[in-house]
Amino acid sequence: MTSDVAFAPLDPRGAILGDEVYRVLGEAILDGRLRSGERLRDTELAERLGVSRTPVREALQRLERSGLVEVSANRWTRVSVPDDSLRAATHEMVVYMMGTAVRMALSRCSDETVDQLLAGIDQMIAASDADDRDDLLRVSMHFFILVTYATENRVVQMMLEESEFALRRNLHSWSPHVTDRAERTDIYRVFREAVAARDGDSAERILRMQHGLG
Repeated sequence: MTSDVAFAPLDPRGAILGDEVYRVLGEAILDGRLRSGERLRDTELAERLGVSRTPVREALQRLERSGLVEVSANRWTRVSVPDDSLRAATHEMVVYMMGTAVRMALSRCSDETVDQLLAGIDQMIAASDADDRDDLLRVSMHFFILVTYATENRVVQMMLEESEFALRRNLHSWSPHVTDRAERTDIYRVFREAVAARDGDSAERILRMQHGLG
């Protein structure tokens, strides 16, 4: 049974109601209001959100495609339980995708955008130097978003938008591959130099090395 969690009713007049339901349910999974392994019933969720079953079903289908929900036909729909192999696969995908995105972005983005990327790297350098894992994860995800939109490639951007919740959940327990603070921070500084020079080949190689995929 879907737990008795509090959801603020949505405005059914919203132009993109399905997206709103998707975001509310996704955030509820991430913050634990909908727990791993919990059964989900579209009728109960629709009642709590004050909407019809259709946008709830659409949202659950999107969440299934991103791996946050799993379905057994005619039996149950439930919040999935992430495991170590899924977390490792997500990390690998993000590193390779980010490397490709950096290469694409540096070949076409404006100087102003490069400045934004450098500011993002400066945040990663500061978080690494402070040896703050949580902050490093937060600013790294922010940098990933910046790079994705700097590619100016709509398909890459759509991939990020559809996988946002899965990335945020599966990378929650991430820890830096390079554990030595000084060594890790120096690698980020070298990465910054490559981005400043618009050297996509070096930036991609350094990024993968930083995350153990060199």
